[in-house]
Amino acid sequence: MAEIKLMRKAVAMTLMLISIGLLFTGISLWKWFVHIQIKKAQQKNQTIAATVSSGVAKAQCWKSEIQVVGSARTVKGINVTTELAGMVTQIDFEPGTDVEKGKLLVQLDIAPETAKLHQLQAEAEIATITYHRDQKQYRVGGVSKETVDRDEANDKATAAEVAQQLAIIAEKTVRAPFSGRLGVSLVNPGQYIRPGDNIVTLETLKPIYIDFYVPQQEIPHLKVGSQVNVKIDAYAKKHFTGPVTTINPIVDQSVRNILVEATLPNEQEKILPGMFIYVTLPTGKPKKYITLPQMAITFNSYGSIVYVLKPTHHTQNNKAVWQVEQRFVTTGETRGNQISVLSGIKEGETVVTSGQLKIKNGSFVVINNAIQPPSNPDPNLPTE
Repeated sequence: MAEIKLMRKAVAMTLMLISIGLLFTGISLWKWFVHIQIKKAQQKNQTIAATVSSGVAKAQCWKSEIQVVGSARTVKGINVTTELAGMVTQIDFEPGTDVEKGKLLVQLDIAPETAKLHQLQAEAEIATITYHRDQKQYRVGGVSKETVDRDEANDKATAAEVAQQLAIIAEKTVRAPFSGRLGVSLVNPGQYIRPGDNIVTLETLKPIYIDFYVPQQEIPHLKVGSQVNVKIDAYAKKHFTGPVTTINPIVDQSVRNILVEATLPNEQEKILPGMFIYVTLPTGKPKKYITLPQMAITFNSYGSIVYVLKPTHHTQNNKAVWQVEQRFVTTGETRGNQISVLSGIKEGETVVTSGQLKIKNGSFVVINNAIQPPSNPDPNLPTE
């Protein structure tokens, strides 16, 4: 009996050890299985690469220039008015049309002045006749020298009164003082106007002045004859050019800027007085910059970022897989669709130009350059 009990204990102990061994073996197998699955999942995730477009950082020479704002101003421009008061009897122009110098614009009532003119002309005629007659009488001793002198003075005085009356009538006849384009009419027939009241604006549109201010440190680069490039919001697809014609000889003490004037032909009369103007002005010799499309630059609270592409040994759908390296860069001027990079990348490095929202530092990507962002330092705009 004792031997049977010992055998039973041995069997029980053996079964317990076997069970414990199987348990640990099962746990180990389960951990191994989980580890393998996690590793497979990680490998699978690593092969899923985002699609981006790319570009190469290039070195380009850009002209040194500054961009300022200005406004358009006519070479000749006035508010047409009258020197004398009167009632409008005739309006002889169409608002918004071009007129030549001397064109009748407005006629004020001159009936009283005309009647007065006729009276003065009659008096002047009598004075002339009397003067000539007394000259003949003086030669034969019929009148004194004093009478002839008085007649001569009277003749000149009446002629002057006629000339004065003609001037008054002319002042009530308002004509265009120079050729140009008329604006909106501000008077109506029958309206009584006073000296200084505006009748209509008259502007010469070609050529046209562009006034702008330049910082005083740029004065050494300013030259009369230098070509400026002008852009206007109203004509976003065009740019206009013209020479610098005047540099003001004094600097504005409040802002330390100097006033510069350029003249544009404005043959199509698209630039109007008062327009807000963007002016690009050359300031020196060309400089070499590393350039990228502006869309290659992304921004966060820490600064400007570029994603540089590094090659790997992986592929996805037979396409090379690249790894992204995030870099902070210092940017400079912009020209057209391009931006200069002062530090952070080197010439020849490949960077992400679109698709940045899908990636971060260390991400894997594949390149598809079927569609590229615009990258032109000087967009081909029509010039006027």
